[in-house]
Amino acid sequence: MSETGKRETLPQLIRHNYEKWGHQTAMCMKKFGVWQKYSWVEYYQRVKYLSLGLISLGLQPGDVVALIGDNEPEWFWGEFATQAAGGIPTGIFVDCIPPEVKYIATHSDTKFAIVNDQEQTDKFLTIRNEMPLLKKVIYWDPKGLRNYDDPLLISFHDVVKLGIQYEAEHPGKFEQNVDRGRADDTAFIYYTSGTTGLPKGAILTHRALITTAQGFVNRYPLDENDDLISNFPAAWVGDSFFATIPHLLSGARLNFPEEPETIAADTREVGPNFVIYGPRQWESLVSDIHVRMLDANPLKRFCYNLFMPVGHKMADLRFRNEISSPLWRALDEIAYLALFRPLKDKLGLSEVRFAVTGSSVLSLDTFRLIHAMGVELRQVYASTEAGFISSHSKGEIKFESVGRPALGTEVRVTDEGELLVRSDCMFKGYHKNPQKTAETLKSGWCHTADAVNIDDEGHLIFLDRLEHMGELRSGTRYAPQYIEGRLRFSPYIKDVMVIGGKDKDFVSAIINIDFITVGKWAERNRLPYTTFVDLSQKEPVARLVQKDLNRVNSYLPEGARVRKFVLLHKEFDPDEAELTRTRKLRREFMEERYQELIRAIYKGENEIHVKAPVTYRDGRKGIVTTTIKIWEVQKEAK
Repeated sequence: MSETGKRETLPQLIRHNYEKWGHQTAMCMKKFGVWQKYSWVEYYQRVKYLSLGLISLGLQPGDVVALIGDNEPEWFWGEFATQAAGGIPTGIFVDCIPPEVKYIATHSDTKFAIVNDQEQTDKFLTIRNEMPLLKKVIYWDPKGLRNYDDPLLISFHDVVKLGIQYEAEHPGKFEQNVDRGRADDTAFIYYTSGTTGLPKGAILTHRALITTAQGFVNRYPLDENDDLISNFPAAWVGDSFFATIPHLLSGARLNFPEEPETIAADTREVGPNFVIYGPRQWESLVSDIHVRMLDANPLKRFCYNLFMPVGHKMADLRFRNEISSPLWRALDEIAYLALFRPLKDKLGLSEVRFAVTGSSVLSLDTFRLIHAMGVELRQVYASTEAGFISSHSKGEIKFESVGRPALGTEVRVTDEGELLVRSDCMFKGYHKNPQKTAETLKSGWCHTADAVNIDDEGHLIFLDRLEHMGELRSGTRYAPQYIEGRLRFSPYIKDVMVIGGKDKDFVSAIINIDFITVGKWAERNRLPYTTFVDLSQKEPVARLVQKDLNRVNSYLPEGARVRKFVLLHKEFDPDEAELTRTRKLRREFMEERYQELIRAIYKGENEIHVKAPVTYRDGRKGIVTTTIKIWEVQKEAK
């Protein structure tokens, strides 16, 4: 008897949606400029016959099927067909070269490969002699492959035809296989990027994937009338968490752009109700806005400069949960009609109800501008091993945090500052790596290796990877890159280097002011100055910078807060080897170069005398002897 009510596995969800929504559109794929639609009936049938076709080719329960290709319906039909047959899918990123493909395919004991096109097919043909377990390579785009005469190859279409024949001989087999699935069966092996070594294969169950996506849908409610865009790599777990499985749980349409280069234009055509981009994508959108304004006609530039401050004002009020006055609401309505509505349309955000960024390093300017347009951008925090950890809720958006823990997720922070997570979202372990599994999963808790702080309101503050953290003499850990990044968000701070170490009792900072911005501030406040050196040592400027230090310190544990700082008499300079050409700090070189200054900070001195090159406002250059003041960070009065 068919257990049609079960929804423990992804194939069971597909069957449920097929029975519930039938001929309603489930997926849309743009091909040759035309959107092709696939109903839940077509969706179900593709998965069914592909699954039976794989079985007819020899796929056994527990066998691994590797998928590689662009985000297209066939990729996901291949994933779900494999799961329905009792197999285990694994994904390979499209830009992997043959040796990388070989590593993942051999490490996972791949028996079958489902690939996009000639390029991906050739990768497997190149390494076939090093993969004795490989039985078949199934391709779905035949362009360039019609003259290939190799028994290893078979088309997606031909496998589906085999499945139709198999069903005639084994009626009800697919339904029995789907019924057999259990929540704790392995659903997918996701390989990590391998930035610290060889990629690790994280094993996720159906329970972990569905629970993670359900928590996400609970936080961002979707239904069958909504549209999603599939724009994350299909081989990455983020696509399953934030697009594919929310699509299965809610019935929302999943849309596939024609090419990676057409994502922006295709997104605008779709008008999705939910979007999730990485920080670089959001920052690219904002950069695109600025570029458009430079090329815009005078009237558009006038509207932008007139109404953008209104949007920023309203965004700041919403951040603070303050009620705006009738005047500001009226101005916001005008700004929306004149500026923000057409701007959102250009960016494909006109129908967006929920917008998410998947990282904690998005700049404040970008965050505020997206909110100024009326798009409620929220932060989300998740990992392959721990699943959905936290996210902002409506009305609780704090830029500096990644939100409160998801419902059903327990969190704990160790004395070392590491975040531990316990929930049904957790992964099962690493494929063929029991040692690493034992290090990550201990006593029911997932050790994330992330350094996190929890503020007084229960929001998680992501700091850094634990291995990147610094440590003071007391054993207190601090996140130099986190502090530096947050301080650089200030318009008055151009660059900063955080100082600490096991031989030091507190954290300090060497700061570069932004000469242009601080100079304009000084002029508005009638603060006279002559040079960069002169301006940097003014007490009012130190008080100005201290406000940002107090802001960042408020996110940090007491022992990890910046206690002293200096405003350097010059900017960090790549020509002096202080920065790389991409403006990254050469930390060890800098600590050596400024050792006398650092020594003065930690000896308790109030100032230090230095010789400094100086450029005057009229362009003249010279050498001056100056005194750099050492400031102590004073807590703001409550």
